[in-house]
Formats: sequence, C-alpha cells, structure tokens
Amino acid sequence: MRKFDTKVQHLKYKVLRTVASLAWEDKLKDYLLDIPDMIIPGKEPSIRCCVYKERAIVKERVKLAMGGNKTNPNIIEVIDIACDECPMGGYEVTGACRGCMAHRCEDVCPKHAISFDNNHVAHIDKTKCVECGQCAKVCPYSAITNHKRPCEMACKVNAITTSETHSAKIDNNKCIECGACVYQCPWGAMMDKSFILNVIDYLKNSNNNKEYKVYAVIAPSISSQFRYAKLGQVISGIKKLGFHTLVEAALGADMVAYSESRELVEKGFLTSSCCPAFVSYIEKQMPEMKEHISHNLSPAATIAKYIKSIDKTSKVVFIGPCTAKKKEFQREEVKDYIDSVITFEELQALFDSRGFDITELGEDVLDNASYYGRIFARVGGLSDAVAQALKEQELNDFDLKAVSCDGIAECKVALLKASKGKLQENFIEGMACEGGCIGGAGCLTHGNRNKSEVDKYGKEAFEKTINDAISVLNLG
Repeated sequence: MRKFDTKVQHLKYKVLRTVASLAWEDKLKDYLLDIPDMIIPGKEPSIRCCVYKERAIVKERVKLAMGGNKTNPNIIEVIDIACDECPMGGYEVTGACRGCMAHRCEDVCPKHAISFDNNHVAHIDKTKCVECGQCAKVCPYSAITNHKRPCEMACKVNAITTSETHSAKIDNNKCIECGACVYQCPWGAMMDKSFILNVIDYLKNSNNNKEYKVYAVIAPSISSQFRYAKLGQVISGIKKLGFHTLVEAALGADMVAYSESRELVEKGFLTSSCCPAFVSYIEKQMPEMKEHISHNLSPAATIAKYIKSIDKTSKVVFIGPCTAKKKEFQREEVKDYIDSVITFEELQALFDSRGFDITELGEDVLDNASYYGRIFARVGGLSDAVAQALKEQELNDFDLKAVSCDGIAECKVALLKASKGKLQENFIEGMACEGGCIGGAGCLTHGNRNKSEVDKYGKEAFEKTINDAISVLNLG
C-alpha cells in the first residue's frame, strides 16, 4: 500500500531513510558527498533540466535532514535552487474573458486598475492593482485568476513573499512553523529541519551504554497513520528501534484537560495552549491576547515533564504529525522535558533504515489514556475533554461556551472577535492545521478519513474516565 500522499513526500523520505541508514552504521561522514548520487542515479530521467540539478537539490535536502542551517531559528527553510518553477503575477485576466457588457470587475475595483481594449476584453494595470481580489469574485465567467505560489496560498498568516531572486521567502517574524507550505509546495522547495540524527544517537547510546532510557511520547493522531499495518505493529516497531517504552501524549492531554478546565473556571476566559503553532500565532501577531493563553504546557510537554520527574536520566522523544513541535521543544519552558521531536514521516524513514517490515511484527498495545485524551487529535476533541473534565470535577456551575477553530484562519477570526469584546464564547480551542493534528504537515496521509480513525481509537478507551487515566500514571 502507498505510504505517502505525494511523490514529494516520498523523495523527502528517501533522503531521510538514506541519511538514517548511514548514521546507524556510523558511515554518514564517509558517504556524505555520495548521497545525492545514491538517490538520483546518473541515468535516471529528471523532471528538472537535468539530473545534475536534481542531485544539487538532493544535497540541500540532505543538509536539512541533518539539522539544516543552525543560524536560522526557523524550523521551515526554503531550498532556493528547488524554488524556481512557480508562475507569479497576482491577479490576471485569462482567455475566458468574454468582454461582457456588465463590467462588474471594473465597478468593484477600488483603485480603477481595470480597463478594456477595443474588443471589450479586460486588462489589469499592475501599477494600480492592490491584489484585493474583488474583480475575481464578481466575474461571471471566473475569468480572473490569482497566480500566487502554492506555498503563499497555503500560508494563512502571510509569512511568505517573493525574494529578489524570485524564490519564496519566509518572514520569521510572522511564520508559525505549522508546515502548511511544506505539504502544499509541489516542488518540495519548502522543507522542515529534521532531528532524526539526534534520535538515532540517543537510541544508539542508550543501547550501548545503558546510561539512560529513551521514552517515546506518541501523538494520538498515530491512529490515523501507517494504514498499511496495524497500530499494534507500529507500536512494536517503535520498541524494536530501541525505545524503552511508549507513552501516549493523550495521557498528557487528560492531565491538561483537568488542569485547563480549572484554570478556565478561575479566569472566565481562556485560549488553549495545546497547539504550538496557535500559541506562536498569538505571540507573534496578536500579542494583546497573550495574557489569555492557558498556562498549561502542551499535552506532550506535560507528560514528558512527568516522565522526567520519575526518571531523571531519561531521554524523551515526541513522535507526531507536527512541524511546529520541533520549535516548541526548544522553548525555554519545554526544553528540559522533551529532548527531541520527529514526525510520522521520519518514523517511517527510521523503520526502513533498519530494514523493519512492521507488518511482520506482533501487536503490542498502548493503554495509558482515556477516550477524551485521545480525541485531542482532531478539532473539537479538546473542547469535549474540557467539558468532561468540568463534569468529573463537579464544576457544573460553570457554563462552558467553546469555539473550536478548524485551521489558523478560523483561529484568527475568533481571536479578533475576542480582542474586541465581541466573542460570545469563553474558551477558544485553537488548531492551526485544518482538521487538527490529523492534518499536520508531518503526517504520512492527510484526509477526512483520519477523523473517524481517531474516534475509533478513542472509543477503545471509552470505559476510562479522565480521572481513571491520570490517577494511575503507570508508565511501565
């Protein structure tokens, strides 16, 4: 079965798998210059101008697979040499223009940028156009289109522009590192840095020196991934890589739901702190709302903090769908608890770098969290969990009015309303990725089916209350 949505993801995976394979064998330095040739053989046809450019691009991918540019704090980087195929022109009139009598496009243009030639065909004066898009909205023939980069269209926080060399450019002051541009770029010119080598080092040192144990904190969205295998086989595969044990981030979600519900009652209004990209958006673009962010750490950081409290020599690796998590674990308030982060894409590369066919493994189980902790993975899950936590703690007098924001665009609307005192709800559940964590850029697969898989996974723990889950906290 196909493991990835796109061929771009597959190429990225091939680089990660190759780098990881060499790292396990301590041969990375010996073969570093030869990796592009391994992945793009000289006789292989190229969709670029030549295989030599393909190999040059792969070389840049290798650098990102090894941690990327250390002087650039952003997790997302642009591979300039790969970013040269996108048409750019803003709003343009296509051949579908019929030269109609209505001239609605002309009437709505606030800058009088539209005129007509002798054949009544519309033309846009680029020196006047402000890219408002009103003309495109009213054209009865849909004859006016917007030629923006796919990455720019995907970025809902306006962090991507065009550089002097016509490649994409990321404004670090706006970027929330959600990875939407990474998934949508059809050339793979946007890529997240990888910390896969750090994880391999932890596992190798743990197995050789026994100085510490490596714990894997697994995001609940894993239930919607690795569809070619059973979830229990994925769990077995992670343990076979050398992890001491696996802990559900959903258990941290249970802990957060309990604590966050109490904080909400105390303050009367709150925005969630579970999604690092949502938190980053508030801090960078709506700082006046920063005081309303929940003081709770994210579920992953919460359970990692607990692990560190019972095993002070441990190393904790978060495995999930989120590129923004790669920035979160470096934050001052989190760095003592999470040692590294990899995505599901990178986990697949780790399996294959060791030659594991997880479909041949037996099934292990994860049994830490409640139903409510597990459904944090999709939009609405956090709000449902907070409602349940209020009920279990007998805080029923508080009237929860939650708004669940599906994607950063909806988050922006809710936050703007709240900042102006016009939001009727008292709790904002912010999910930067559409669908929630199941739509994260580091997923193997993206789609509506993922929600039902998460709900199915959650129902396997339906007999547990949130209190049942967090009162035991037995991690094995």
